[in-house]
Amino acid sequence: MNHAHLHPGPACQLGKTRRVLEKFHFRGIQTGAQERLIMTTEMHEIAMTEDKPLLTSQQDTAKEAEIAARILLDQGKEHEIETPHGLLHVTLHGSGNTRRPAVLTFHDVGMDSKSCFSTFFKFHEMEEIVKNFTVVHINAPGQEEGAAPYPAGYQYASMDQLSDMIKSVVQYFNFRSVIGVGVGAGAYIMAKFTLDNPHTVEGLVLINIDPNARGWMEWAAHKISLLASSLPEQLMCHLFSQKEISGNTDLVQSHRERISKAPNLVNMDLFWKSYNSRRDLNIDRSSTLKCPVMLVVGDHAPYEEAAVECNCKLDPTTTSFLKMADAGGMPQLTQPSKLTEAFKYFIQGMGYMASSCMTRLSRSRTTSLSSSYSIDGSRSRSRTLSQGSQDNLPPSPSNTMEVSC
Repeated sequence: MNHAHLHPGPACQLGKTRRVLEKFHFRGIQTGAQERLIMTTEMHEIAMTEDKPLLTSQQDTAKEAEIAARILLDQGKEHEIETPHGLLHVTLHGSGNTRRPAVLTFHDVGMDSKSCFSTFFKFHEMEEIVKNFTVVHINAPGQEEGAAPYPAGYQYASMDQLSDMIKSVVQYFNFRSVIGVGVGAGAYIMAKFTLDNPHTVEGLVLINIDPNARGWMEWAAHKISLLASSLPEQLMCHLFSQKEISGNTDLVQSHRERISKAPNLVNMDLFWKSYNSRRDLNIDRSSTLKCPVMLVVGDHAPYEEAAVECNCKLDPTTTSFLKMADAGGMPQLTQPSKLTEAFKYFIQGMGYMASSCMTRLSRSRTTSLSSSYSIDGSRSRSRTLSQGSQDNLPPSPSNTMEVSC
């Protein structure tokens, strides 16, 4: 039989490979150090040809999952929710934990959820909240980024209808309870929703709230201002104090430019008119918000007096009032660190935050605030957190404690 045309099998190939390696090893020994150096170099080059391991390690998988989760937290998931009064655009962040209340936010006039809350919720000390709570940012109809302008004659939802639309959001995600966070017009809407749905809301954070309808004098002054100033300037006066506008800070400039160039300025005008047509919330000591409430306002904010008046109408045993120095009309943007600290205390008082999550500033003042928030989540009395220059003021006869931050 002629064996020249036969191909060697696996055993023959293995034998051939073994003979080559033996021969190469023998040459390395016989020819001296130079050949041994070449052999070592060749082997090193062969070892470097594998770019990555054949099997993905568990560490790499966990790291990729963490990165994916981080992207999801940052970007959120967009939803379009049908309500009896129109379409709502909302963004959901977090893992959808239903054991804890979801955090629902509602922005102010002249803003959307991103421009109103991104700085605050992306602040590094807020990571514990975002990781452990589902956060849903609600955009008022037509106010979201990229929204198309409404046609002429469009009937915009009233403030009562806007508050009723929140119920559709809660039902859509099947939330058992929520913690509301609102700014300006959004604070009014959240407060109205809470009055109508007291068993759904476990807590409220209301920034720059004005619970009162416009009086006749205020209404006349507003009509005159409509003739004297453009819509962007009216919104700027609503969002910022005169001191902030005169200073023309980078924050003021960026928001003026954003509003002036907004393609949906017509929609902002409709929301603005709806807010100015609001009714009185009729909050008093006998008919008030039943859940814990934290009122927040800057000491130079346009609605400082309104927030102070609202504080007087709420139950002092369940209300906290935070007045922030040098915060102006947007404390969530200019003072995110201090507001985060107060928000964590508020959450801890409701029994949802462990003391290990407290910030450095919080831990330094645990003693001074322990009379307001106990470990088991119950709160013994109302207090005012004044971000002024005075420190360690004793409690006043009205059981209000002032703490400097």
